[in-house]
Amino acid sequence: MEDKRLTALARLLQVMDDLREKCPWDREQTFHSLRNNTIEECYELVDAITEENMAHIREELGDILLHVVFYSKLGTEQNAFDFADVANGVCDKLIYRHPHVYGDVNAENSEIVKANWEELKKREKDKKKRRGLLAGVPRSLPAMVKAYRVGEKAASAGFDWEKKEDVWTKVKEEIAEFEVEVAKDDKRNMEAEMGDLFFALINACRLYGIDPEDALARTNNKFISRFNYVESQIEASGRTLKETSLDEMETLWGEAKSQE
Repeated sequence: MEDKRLTALARLLQVMDDLREKCPWDREQTFHSLRNNTIEECYELVDAITEENMAHIREELGDILLHVVFYSKLGTEQNAFDFADVANGVCDKLIYRHPHVYGDVNAENSEIVKANWEELKKREKDKKKRRGLLAGVPRSLPAMVKAYRVGEKAASAGFDWEKKEDVWTKVKEEIAEFEVEVAKDDKRNMEAEMGDLFFALINACRLYGIDPEDALARTNNKFISRFNYVESQIEASGRTLKETSLDEMETLWGEAKSQE
C-alpha cells in the first residue's frame, strides 16, 4: 500500500516537472496567479463533501493536491523550499501538536486534544514573534468562517459566556440595536448592527455545536428546492412567476414543504 502511494506521488511530481517545462500556460503561472484558482478548488471540494459524492471528493482532492505540488515546484525554482520541505514541515508540526500520540501526554477526549492543540500553536507563535491570540486567524478567510474561528480562539482564553444559554441575551440585544438604526434609517449603522447580530448568531452556533456554514448551506438548498417546485408548477400551468399572485406562490410553497 505504501509503495503504491509513493509511486503515485512520484508520478505526480514528475508530471508537474514536465508541465512546468513544456506547457506554455503552466510556465506562466506564479504564486499570485494560482491563488484564486486554489480558493475555487477548495470550494469545489466543499461542494463535493456536502453532496457526499465520493467520486467528486476524490477528484477535487486531486485538484488540491496538484496545487500543493505546483506551489512546491515554484518554491523549488526560487530556491525557497521544495515538496520535501512542505511534507516534512507538516509532519514535524503534527508530531509536535500530538503529544498524546508521540509523547507522554494523556488526552481522554477530543476537547482536550483541541485545547492542547491551540495552546501548542500559541507557543509556536510566541517563539517566532509575540502576537495577539487572534493574529493567527487568516485575514482572507470568508467572514462567516472567520467569525467562528475568532469566537473559538477567544473562548479558548476564557472569554466566553458562562452558560451557552446566555448567548441569546446578546442576540436579542443586537436585534434591538438593529431595530433602533432601522427606525433612524441610518444605513451605515444598520450594517454595523447587522454585523454584530451575525457575529452573535455565529457564536450561538459555536456554543451549540452547529457549523454555521453547513446550517446556512442546508437552508439555501432547501429554499432552492422549494422555489424550483413553485416555479415548475407555475410554468406547467402556462404562466410565469410575475403573472402569479403571492398567495398562490405561498400555497405552492406549502405543498413543496409538505412533500419533503
